[in-house]
Amino acid sequence: MKKLIVILSLGVSMISCKKFLDIKPQTQVDRDELFNSQQGFREALNGIYTLCAGQSLYGGQLTYNMLDVLGQNYTFSDVTNQEIANFKYTGGAVKGMVNDVWGNAYKAIANCNYLLQAIDKDTTIFSDGNYRLIKGETLALRAYIHFDMLRMFAPSFVNGATLKGIPYVTRVGTTSTPFSPVNASIDSVLKDLTTAKTLLQNDPIKKAAYIVGYPGDDAASELDNADLFMQNRRQRLNYYAVCGELARVYLYRNDYTNALANAEEVIATQKFPFTKQADFFQTDIQKRDRIFYKELIGCWYTETTSIIESLQARFTKQNPDYSATTNQVNDIYEIGTSGADDWRLKQWFLNTASTTGGPDRAVLQKYYRNASPLSNIHPLVAPAIRLSELYYIAAEASFDKNPQRALNYYNTLRAARGIGNQVNNVAGKSAFIDLLIKDARKEFYGESQIFFMYKRLHHAVYINATNSKQPSNSIFVLPLPDDENAYRNN
Repeated sequence: MKKLIVILSLGVSMISCKKFLDIKPQTQVDRDELFNSQQGFREALNGIYTLCAGQSLYGGQLTYNMLDVLGQNYTFSDVTNQEIANFKYTGGAVKGMVNDVWGNAYKAIANCNYLLQAIDKDTTIFSDGNYRLIKGETLALRAYIHFDMLRMFAPSFVNGATLKGIPYVTRVGTTSTPFSPVNASIDSVLKDLTTAKTLLQNDPIKKAAYIVGYPGDDAASELDNADLFMQNRRQRLNYYAVCGELARVYLYRNDYTNALANAEEVIATQKFPFTKQADFFQTDIQKRDRIFYKELIGCWYTETTSIIESLQARFTKQNPDYSATTNQVNDIYEIGTSGADDWRLKQWFLNTASTTGGPDRAVLQKYYRNASPLSNIHPLVAPAIRLSELYYIAAEASFDKNPQRALNYYNTLRAARGIGNQVNNVAGKSAFIDLLIKDARKEFYGESQIFFMYKRLHHAVYINATNSKQPSNSIFVLPLPDDENAYRNN
């Protein structure tokens, strides 16, 4: 563990307080020692995952926090959250969140680059396909993080392809990386992901013997490998997670052909089964699947005391920081129509007024953890990419050439959420996109992805049944940290 701490501390100390992206090397000894063995590379990669799963990134800010508030899912009395929900990004607390995300994202990217700079120097130290796995995952991580920085801090492709994007950092050095236009930033993301996909062709998750499931499930095999590094491939950016991210990025730039191909590659494997109703509604809470665990293609392991406590405070205590009124949730889930049958509405929300006599709040149960000594059927994880998102992508990418195929994807997903009535025709693509957005808002509740969907489509943000916020870069582009603006001239 000492070596692991070294690589993380290098990533932190080499980020200047004035320029997040200026690298200032201080010592080479410990880094060279770390990268002198296969185990050292494994530890370094695990350290990057740990940083990504922390509360500054996917174990907090980028999944459960600010971006989710922008999706208009909650009602707040807290001033800071009200400002965020109203797309006001100038307050000190909001700036602090932005600094936290940007700084830690580029720390993780710096650590990716340290590893990638060293991995090709002596490939003879690797065995059993570890070189390709480690390099492939690291490239995928670098691309995944960069893409989310692009989705937060730059205009969307559809509304500013040639405008200023982000610095796509691929090297370790003493000079800062200039900002690239949005389209060039996307090209860099795709280059890394495409290379990663090639390197991960022999990922253990692709083998027929690799069966996803709940830990302890006799039918599952995710924990069967004697090598711990090869277990739980869904808690890493595995081959199929890379395919999913490629589908996501290609859709972002309206490349429907490649988006569909990558989405369907994952769907066609049938390796990630839809969650059974019996598991989602299990009366034994120690066996209840609250997050559609088997459908997660990639996720971040967040089973830590600090994150569990943070999620309890945010969502599941009697008066949580984030909650909606019952009417607000009923509106989102369209309870007056097909939503009355929706499993997500029935199982994800606890009405405190009816159960405890407290205020009228719908409290999210998606991340609820059973109190010790009770166990849980799966670890606490933050979704990185879901099977359902690939159904949305396949549906949208199919519509222009084959509307019926698109509707089939849409109806299949709805059926997997307990909604039996099918939609057999729509007035046009705009109407179909509205259907996808409405369902995605339900699916991604508490996960932040809906804000990115609004932005990608340059679509109005739904606030309630009678109110929406019109799309513009003023709401979709978060401001860069003040120090980045102050000390950069590009």
